[in-house]
Amino acid sequence: MSHPQANIHPNAKIAEGAIIEPFATIGDNVVIGTGTWIGPGAVIMSGARIGENCKIFPGAVISAIPQDLKFAGEDTTVEIGDNTTIRECVTINRGTVDKMTTRIGKNCLVMAYTHFGHDTIMGDNCVVANSVNIAGHVTIEDWAIVEGMVGIQQFTRIGKHAFVAGGSMVRKSVPPFVKAAREPISYVGVNAIGLRRRGYTNEQITNIEDVYRTIYVQNKNMTQALKIADLELPKSDEKQEILDFINNETKGIMRGFN
Repeated sequence: MSHPQANIHPNAKIAEGAIIEPFATIGDNVVIGTGTWIGPGAVIMSGARIGENCKIFPGAVISAIPQDLKFAGEDTTVEIGDNTTIRECVTINRGTVDKMTTRIGKNCLVMAYTHFGHDTIMGDNCVVANSVNIAGHVTIEDWAIVEGMVGIQQFTRIGKHAFVAGGSMVRKSVPPFVKAAREPISYVGVNAIGLRRRGYTNEQITNIEDVYRTIYVQNKNMTQALKIADLELPKSDEKQEILDFINNETKGIMRGFN
């Protein structure tokens, strides 16, 4: 199903059932899964590993070398999970020696003009809206939503089920289950609507709200707030996820509610 006007390297491994449209370019050392559609003019460079039933729209450039002066030609990859859509003019750079890959999970939607820097790892079921710029070494966990025109600084993390408002500058990590906005990036509540849509119960959401009320609203310092949340609030999987995320963070957590 490759158009005769597509430019495909003879060493590329393209599964039966993939569709390569005219003027697309497929480089050496590329793997493309069955059912995947590569649109006209898309450029898939060496090191790309694209799963099944993906859609790569015109103008996207997948697996170009990193924009990192330390890059020395390492044999690295970009991995894109099954059922993920990459819209027009998205750029996703290969990894470096840090993680050796840049990874986009399954069932994700990446909207037009977004950039993923090297060694960024994004989980499954994420949505990244138009013109988001993601620096290298960023982690975005499952089910996160990042609205348009957001800038994300290197080495930061966005937790699972987090929602980052459009136009935000993410200079500190965003814990799971929250809504983040303002400048500087701040806690503005729990992503209750998103959690309900994904099957979280009212009890689970209340537990999450209690943890963040302790951490962000009651004006305690972070160390004291984490200790109170750990010792005084009921045990739950969600509480433990929040505490683990914050305790393992080395670059700092976004500020609390003003």
